Amino acid sequence: MRTRTAAAAVAAAAIAVSVAACSPSEEASTETHDMSSMSSSQHASESASQDAGEHNAADVMFAQMMLPHHEQALVMSDIILGKKDIPESVTTLATQIKDAQGPEIAQLKAWLKGWGEPEHQEMDHEMDGMLSEEELDELRAAEGTEAAKMFLTQMIEHHEGAVTMAEDEIEDGRHADSITMSKAIVESQQKEIDQMKALLKEL
Repeated sequence: MRTRTAAAAVAAAAIAVSVAACSPSEEASTETHDMSSMSSSQHASESASQDAGEHNAADVMFAQMMLPHHEQALVMSDIILGKKDIPESVTTLATQIKDAQGPEIAQLKAWLKGWGEPEHQEMDHEMDGMLSEEELDELRAAEGTEAAKMFLTQMIEHHEGAVTMAEDEIEDGRHADSITMSKAIVESQQKEIDQMKALLKEL
């Protein structure tokens, strides 16, 4: 009787050990998977936070200044593109400017949103190359060759202001992508400045 009871106890213990050997393993597998997912999500969140944090006041100022600067360049381009009797070389340039600066506007807005900063901020000083409303009205009123010359003259000054702001960002900024954009602005807009000066001589 005792032998049978002992045997039953041993069998029960073996079953318990077997169950114990399986169940924790399955639970550990699930738990490891969950922890892995949590770790991955946490890592992604931390990476995004680090990306957002890799900037300084100069980066914020650059984005807040370049955004309305680019937006005005699109307004100027739209004005000239809406006119008749404008040389094709000038309308081609205006389209080129829109194609380049439109995506940059979207990127500047995305950076500012990621940094928790407003898109537009009151500036203590005027931005280089920005036109007044009176100057924009003059461009709106001009026609033909006069309008083309005015657009080129105004856009040269506008581009020169953008180049100056981009150079400041390259020197003082911390955000790698902002600095990369700034270098592209300096290169592309300096080429367009040279192109516009050449076009002015032809008109």
